[in-house]
Amino acid sequence: MKPEALALGVAGLFGGLLIGWIIGAQYTGRPPMAPSPTTAPASTSAGTMAAPEPGPVDEARAASLRAEAEARPEDAAVRAELGNVYFDAARYSEAITWYEAALAVDPRDADVSTDLGVSYYYTDQADRALQQFAYSLDVDPDHTKTLLNLGIVRAFAKRDLPGAVEVWERVIALAPDSPEGRAARQALDAVQSVHAGTGS
Repeated sequence: MKPEALALGVAGLFGGLLIGWIIGAQYTGRPPMAPSPTTAPASTSAGTMAAPEPGPVDEARAASLRAEAEARPEDAAVRAELGNVYFDAARYSEAITWYEAALAVDPRDADVSTDLGVSYYYTDQADRALQQFAYSLDVDPDHTKTLLNLGIVRAFAKRDLPGAVEVWERVIALAPDSPEGRAARQALDAVQSVHAGTGS
C-alpha cells in the first residue's frame, strides 16, 4: 500500500479523535477533553483535516481583553488569552493575530508558539505550521504538545506517516501517562491496525 493511501486510511481511523483532543487541549492549565469524533472536523478530499466552522465569540470577554492589551502593551499573557478566545471560536485568522502579538512580547513561550502553529495549520498554512513547531522545539525540545501536533501535521498535511510515527513515539517516551502520551498511543495503535489490516 502506498504511504499516501495509508495516511488517508489512518486519517479515517484516528483523525477525529486526535483533532478533537487537540482542539480541547491547546492551552496550559485547561483539562483536555476526552477525544471525541463529534468534536472533530471532517476530512477533506486531500486527506488533510478541515478546521471546524467558526463559532460565536464571547464579545464582552474579547472587548475586555482588547482593552487590557491596549492598556498593557508589554503583557504577553493577555494577548495569548485573546488568541485563545478566538481559537476556541474557530476564528483562527484572528487567533493568529493575537498569538503573534503575544510572541512579539514573549518569544520564549512554547505553548503560545504551538497554538500559533495549530492556527496556521487550520488556515491552510501547513508549512508555516511546521516552521512554527520547529521554533517551539528550539525553545523546548521536549514540548510534548508541540510534538503531538507536529505528528498531526506530518500525517495529515504532508502525508508523512513515518515522520508522524517518529514524533508520536517520542511523545510516549517523554510522557507516556500524559494526555499527549495517551493521544500519541491511540495514533500509533491506529497505525498498527492499518498495517495489520493491509498485511504490510
